[in-house]
Amino acid sequence: MNLALTEDEAAFRDEMRNFFRTEIPADIRERNAAGEELSREDLVTTLQILNKHGMASPHWPLEWGGKDWTPMQHHIWLDELQLASVPEPLAFNISMVGPVIATFGSEEQKQKFLPPTQNLDIWWCQGFSEPEAGSDLASLRTVAIRDGDEYVINGQKTWTTLGQYADWIFVLARTNPDAPKKQAGISFILVDLKTPGITVRPIKLIDGGHEVNEVWFENVRVPAENLVGEENAGWTYAKFLLSNERTGITRLGFTKTKLARAKELAAQTAVGDGTLLDDPVFAARFAEIENQVLALELTQLRIVSSYVEGKENPASSVLKLRGSELQQLATEILTDVAGPDSLPFEAGEDIPTPVWAQRATPTYLNFRKTSIYGGSNEVQRTIIASGILGL
Repeated sequence: MNLALTEDEAAFRDEMRNFFRTEIPADIRERNAAGEELSREDLVTTLQILNKHGMASPHWPLEWGGKDWTPMQHHIWLDELQLASVPEPLAFNISMVGPVIATFGSEEQKQKFLPPTQNLDIWWCQGFSEPEAGSDLASLRTVAIRDGDEYVINGQKTWTTLGQYADWIFVLARTNPDAPKKQAGISFILVDLKTPGITVRPIKLIDGGHEVNEVWFENVRVPAENLVGEENAGWTYAKFLLSNERTGITRLGFTKTKLARAKELAAQTAVGDGTLLDDPVFAARFAEIENQVLALELTQLRIVSSYVEGKENPASSVLKLRGSELQQLATEILTDVAGPDSLPFEAGEDIPTPVWAQRATPTYLNFRKTSIYGGSNEVQRTIIASGILGL
């Protein structure tokens, strides 16, 4: 593996770096870097700028706006996007349902859904998890019964991220309850959230935020033409979607920016006769995390190199496992830098506590999720044990 970028790759990196820092509004990037909650309009603005320049969905098929990039170019694109604190393209649209429709959808579905999905004219949310069917997704109980030219859906979905903003939801529902295997009787259906019988209810989180929801379906009638692919083949499409979801989940660019911010603030935080960064124990924590980031970055480059050579690499589970843990460590050390100032929540500028510190604890709490979604870290350890260590 060559750890140095080629001349062409370095030029591509510089092109991406300049684009993200000049085309995406600075105020959006600055608020994103500070950990502030971005509005729906911020995310729409960002994705539409990216889409206008062909930067929204480079991994899509060429005929639907994708790029004929190498795996290394895809890696550079995402890394520079994160380093510039650009809000990442909405995963439900760009990494999940878009590739599913492009790969398995009918021509009519592609024409109808892909352009507005790419431009965020349609905001999608994910209707997969249910009470008692999260990690064991195949146990889902939402049903879709065929009635002429429609499906009638009944059931409940939960942990529906950003469902309060969404226009449509892609749903896994059981269309054959008598299938010999529970995975075999599931279908993938596209549902307009304005359809009668749908109720979206907020789930308030421990950090005070409203990020997730529960969605109820009561005799919801959906045109049969909204079935993606074949009936009862939804489990295949769901596995394809989840593999795309894990793309870029390492988020080393994000971790680097959080660590740099924490280090800068630690150097400004007075402790005794010096600063928090002068404390050898605290400085050692930074050094340890930075070394772990470097080690994972080298691993990531090695894995990207193997993709260039057309090889499958189970070490990608290491990227998800360690990437999520490092994101958590970065948000944790930033909370420690904030100290008691991290206790107020959304108090604004009326008290001495700086806003960045007020956001530190909610961000820390929110990032507990990274070791669960995209395949829990316990699952990744099992993959590593069998696929790499041969245990």
